[in-house]
Amino acid sequence: MDTTRPHAPIVHRSTDSSVPDRERPQRRRKFGRERRRVALLLLAPSLVHLVWWIGLPVVATFALAFTDYDILAGTVTFNGLDNFQEIFSDPTWNASIWHTVVFTFFTVPVAMVIAVVLALLLNVKMRGAAWYRTAVFLPHVTATVAIALVWMWMFEPRLGVVNTMLGWIGIDGPVWLADPDWALTAVIVVSIWKGIGIKMLIYLAALQAMPNDVYEAARIDGASQVRQFFSITLPLLKPATFFVLVVSIIDSFQAFDQLYVLTPDGGPGNSTTVMTYEIYRTAFEEFNMGAACAQSVVLFAFLLVLMLISRRLTGKEDDVR
Repeated sequence: MDTTRPHAPIVHRSTDSSVPDRERPQRRRKFGRERRRVALLLLAPSLVHLVWWIGLPVVATFALAFTDYDILAGTVTFNGLDNFQEIFSDPTWNASIWHTVVFTFFTVPVAMVIAVVLALLLNVKMRGAAWYRTAVFLPHVTATVAIALVWMWMFEPRLGVVNTMLGWIGIDGPVWLADPDWALTAVIVVSIWKGIGIKMLIYLAALQAMPNDVYEAARIDGASQVRQFFSITLPLLKPATFFVLVVSIIDSFQAFDQLYVLTPDGGPGNSTTVMTYEIYRTAFEEFNMGAACAQSVVLFAFLLVLMLISRRLTGKEDDVR
């Protein structure tokens, strides 16, 4: 009696014998070209938008920065570096650079620290956590002009909420938005309050994506909560920190609407004049488009340098992937 098991049937893979081997690479290349054409066709609307509304204005800005562009007469005359000499000899423009740096220096790190603390507090299971997160995020989606108007009432020197609360503890509050020494501070407070929500949301998402086994191993080894925060949480938050830092710096250097509403005309004694407002004033009040483009180029250079510094501070590119 034959007790051996029957052999499994041999399955032959079907091949397209109608296509010679020498033609298969050509068909693959043709298929790859068709896929690229389809991809370009699908990306065409976005590419047209990117080139028309971003690419061409950027190129035009750099080109017009070296010209005397009379927008009313429609004439363009090359003048070299005259626009840059003009803006840097303007004390108001130099003051706007300093105000922008101060505004960014206090707005970005303070808002990031508060956002990390709020993200840690809201990254726990508790009743109403979704409502608290919504309340913190709500200022980010609220119109900046509406926020500025509300804070303008809160900073009112006699009946405002801020000075009323300061009076409860015996402090005579200043005339916030009309005082050159306090106007920029008031704008910084409003900007910090408005920008915390989106930063908190990014940090909260990063915290919820962290692996729990790392914290379990740290607790087994006897690491305290503080040690876990500095040794595990902060290093793992590096990609989120890099993103938040870059976006926050760009937003702070482009701040305009809250400054324009809270302190019109650059505030008392140009105390809140920033680079974006000076670009707006030069272009649309003085109609000096060449100088405004030169100011925009300087603003771009500031942002580029700060992005490089931010990358060095938060880690190299390989660390933030």
